[in-house]
Amino acid sequence: MKEDAVPDHRTSPVGLADQVRTQGPEPVRVQLSINQETHILDIEPRVSLLDALREHLDLTGAKKGCDQGTCGACTVLVDGRRVLACLTLAISCVGHQVTTIEGLSDGGRLHPMQQAFLKHDALQCGYCTPGQILSAVALIAEGHATDDAEIREWMSGNICRCAAYPNIREAIREARGTSEEGGHATR
Repeated sequence: MKEDAVPDHRTSPVGLADQVRTQGPEPVRVQLSINQETHILDIEPRVSLLDALREHLDLTGAKKGCDQGTCGACTVLVDGRRVLACLTLAISCVGHQVTTIEGLSDGGRLHPMQQAFLKHDALQCGYCTPGQILSAVALIAEGHATDDAEIREWMSGNICRCAAYPNIREAIREARGTSEEGGHATR
């Protein structure tokens, strides 16, 4: 073979090794607890929680916005704490409880935050809404909803391109009151 010739990857042993290397690691079996249900998945270790939810479990509530952790559209709860699913490896969630927007309601009864978002028209296009709602649920549980300035600061990781922020804050204030009165559990 000439020095400047490109090897045929289909027949060259060197080409096969390169091809295997570019495909990545082999899938591993992981057990994830999502919305109080156990799921067994065979996924590559580098699969994000967002991709595991959307592509492997058909839980499409968490949205892929920026895929860089800057928009908050992929926010889910892991053990009650908000995380960006696009930056979280699915394998790191083994042994933890993941809650998505699909698991927030109690059967047919909406979570108070979901009810407040509807009541106060705290959404427009709806793309960011699942992440906004889950972040707001965690915000109250964390104790960061004492006033509008604090809500604004602690919700700043969730971007709404439609600018429904005043209504989102109003919904959070209402749900905060429901939560303080012993309303729906936040899981």
